[in-house]
Amino acid sequence: MKVSLFDASVPVFQRYLERLAGLVDAAEAHDEALLQARLAPDMLSFATQVVIAANFTLRACFPLAGRELPPYGEFPATCAGLRQHIAHAAALLASLTREEFERADASRLIESRAGEAVVELAPPAFLLQYALPNFFFHLSTAYAILREQGVALGKAHFDGFHVYGSAT
Repeated sequence: MKVSLFDASVPVFQRYLERLAGLVDAAEAHDEALLQARLAPDMLSFATQVVIAANFTLRACFPLAGRELPPYGEFPATCAGLRQHIAHAAALLASLTREEFERADASRLIESRAGEAVVELAPPAFLLQYALPNFFFHLSTAYAILREQGVALGKAHFDGFHVYGSAT
C-alpha cells in the first residue's frame, strides 16, 4: 500500500493538533502560569512550543501542496489565544486538498529555515525527515513541560489511543 504525502501529513497534523489543544486545556486547568514554564532555562516556554508546533503544520503542508504559506495569525498569549491559534492552523489545514498534493511538482526542493540553517529537501524527505520530527519534537516538549510541572498527564493524553486506569 502506498501512502500519499497528503495522508502522511494533513490527517496526522489534524489529529495531533487536537491533542495539542488538550495539553493547553490541561495547562489552564492546572495553572495558566504554566504557559511560561520551561524544561531548562535555555529552552522555549510551553506557550512557544505550542505556537511552533501549530505553525509547523502549516510550514509542512502548504509547501507540500504547492501553495504559499499563509499568515500564522496573531493571537493573545493566553490559553484561549493558544486554542485560537491551534484552531486557525486546523482550519487552514482543512482547506488543503489531496489533489493539490498530487498536482504539486514532486521534483522540486522545499526550502525551510531550521534555526540559522536553510534546509532544502525533496517533498518526501521534507515531510518524513524534517517536518514531522520537528512537529513531534515541539508537541513532546510541550507535554514534557507539563509533566515536569506536575500536571497529571499520560500517554493517553498524548496520542488519544491508549487507555489506562491512571494517568500513565
